[in-house]
Amino acid sequence: MDRNQILKAYELMLLSRMLDEKMLSLQRQGKIGTFAPGRGHEAIQVGAVLALDEKDWIVPYFRQGPAFIARRYPIEMLLQYNSGDERGMDIPSGMNMLPVNIPVASQIPHAVGLAWGFQKKAQKKAVLCFLGDGATSKGDFHESLNFAGVFKTPNIFIIENNQYAISIPLKKQTASRTLAQKADAYGIEQMRVDGNNIEEMYEAVKKARKLALGGNPVLIEAVTYRLGDHTTADNASRYRGKEEVEEAMKKDWAVVLKKKLIEKGFWNESKEKQLRKKIEKIIEKAVKKFESLKAMDPQEIFRYTLHEMTPSLKKQSETLGGKYG
Repeated sequence: MDRNQILKAYELMLLSRMLDEKMLSLQRQGKIGTFAPGRGHEAIQVGAVLALDEKDWIVPYFRQGPAFIARRYPIEMLLQYNSGDERGMDIPSGMNMLPVNIPVASQIPHAVGLAWGFQKKAQKKAVLCFLGDGATSKGDFHESLNFAGVFKTPNIFIIENNQYAISIPLKKQTASRTLAQKADAYGIEQMRVDGNNIEEMYEAVKKARKLALGGNPVLIEAVTYRLGDHTTADNASRYRGKEEVEEAMKKDWAVVLKKKLIEKGFWNESKEKQLRKKIEKIIEKAVKKFESLKAMDPQEIFRYTLHEMTPSLKKQSETLGGKYG
């Protein structure tokens, strides 16, 4: 990555981190619901997205805030989605992403199906699928990688190994020495990278994209640490110690990359202060736009669920003023 690319990545990661902090405040005020912070995952996601082509597709799971930011997704729509308004996942035309997927690992078959479709249409598009370490314990993961290996689909699978599947540490999830080695069982390429190193992440995905488009799907294990709670409904102090978190924070990109940029002469505290002020304005503008959005019509829940309304749903709809002939 050159100087401009690294500085662009740094801005996107800082925007993601500061948006997380703002969302936590909004969640505590009751303006948005439970969400999964991306703290500790920013370098993985931003590095990966920047390494893709705009025509490539991204298949997210529920901790993909930084990836959405890197793809220039409207911030007010992220807030809208996290407030419980499904219109926030009405992906803008031309932005090649699937909506957020909540059930663990169920996004992986979608990613393989999407890639298989592009392969059959002879379209040179890679499909990058994000997943957590906990997803590797699910059947969907193994079935999907097996299919990708057999049919040579243009897939890149990125395991964000943050050491915990909610409260379950990695050592209680698998006896494998690494998660990357699980690729061997399915005959696909494997990589294992430092998920806190934006340059290493960027280069890995650049290489993986070429392999995937050449008929060699790739599994990347990006090693990081979840610095925050699993979600805003979690209390991580119940299952991990303060010392463990403090040790992990020493490797956080926000510490390591900033120091590196300053040492290279790319950055200083004055520029940091200016950037933070710029980001604060961007976030506040998005929050105001989100708060001014017209509330969703509750009838949409009924209109787009079933072709023929059941008596029970019809009664509920009518209670809210709906009319169906």
